[in-house]
Amino acid sequence: MNILILSCGTRNKIVSYFKKALGNAGNVIATDMSRMAPALYEADRYYIVPGITDAGYIDGIIDICLKEKINGVLSLIDPELSILAEHADRFEAVGATFIGSSFELCEICLNKYEMYKWLDGHGYKCARSFVDFSEFLDSRIEYPVFIKPVKGSASIGISRADDERTARFLFDQREGMMIQEFLDGQEIGADVYVDMISGEVVSIFTKKKLVMRSGETDKAVSFKDSKLFDLIEKFVKEAGFRGQIDIDIFEVDGDFYISEVNPRFGGGYPHAYECGCDHIRMIMENLSGRINERKIGCYDDGIVMMKYNDVMIRRI
Repeated sequence: MNILILSCGTRNKIVSYFKKALGNAGNVIATDMSRMAPALYEADRYYIVPGITDAGYIDGIIDICLKEKINGVLSLIDPELSILAEHADRFEAVGATFIGSSFELCEICLNKYEMYKWLDGHGYKCARSFVDFSEFLDSRIEYPVFIKPVKGSASIGISRADDERTARFLFDQREGMMIQEFLDGQEIGADVYVDMISGEVVSIFTKKKLVMRSGETDKAVSFKDSKLFDLIEKFVKEAGFRGQIDIDIFEVDGDFYISEVNPRFGGGYPHAYECGCDHIRMIMENLSGRINERKIGCYDDGIVMMKYNDVMIRRI
């Protein structure tokens, strides 16, 4: 079995986990548009590819799938997920399964305001959000609020506003901005695997985020809550996700508010993996035509993840 990991960037751990799962039974192939993406050098082989918006991008990835006899393909960045999902049939035609959710869901997740509308429309607690400044003023939401791009990642472009003047200034700086209610509570991350064959939620790992850096969890501690597990399972199944997803949640006064969803491996997934939630193995089972057993909450609470800096030195 051969796996293709696109836009691998700095996700060295994800590449190494796939290599460990495959052992001598297959290869991990990685791609990125930069030779300075360190995760490339964890793979068995790698390719430097053009940007995902390049006209011939998908054709090039299909060629790699044919050359390397790829069985499963996934991406580690949000903007690429919709592109892959849109061409899932083409990948399937050459024997490579797209490991991810539908095009429609990937598009909703990429657009924070569309995600808000979906959550609000389906009765889930979430931060009230606005793309019209007048509607925001009419709502009389208390400050502070967050101003952020409707389409964005890694917390780029997110600012806090403590008054109307600041909020209006930040909102008018560029097009495609939204205003979001400030949720004053504990931020939580959930790593979830939805079986790609049965559609059932088979693994959930939750962690309380302690320290954030550049939009990613830097330090966190594992915990379990049956009420939260039930909410996650209901939401994920109702939305129709497949494969690996990463969910941001806030706990405010005992209630859980769903914030954002990344339908891919998140930067904090190594915490789940090292605690025994092996979603890599679950992907392998699905690609082999087997349904995974349900293993929700099968980990210890109170386990802390602490990221630290490392370096890679090589001639490229």
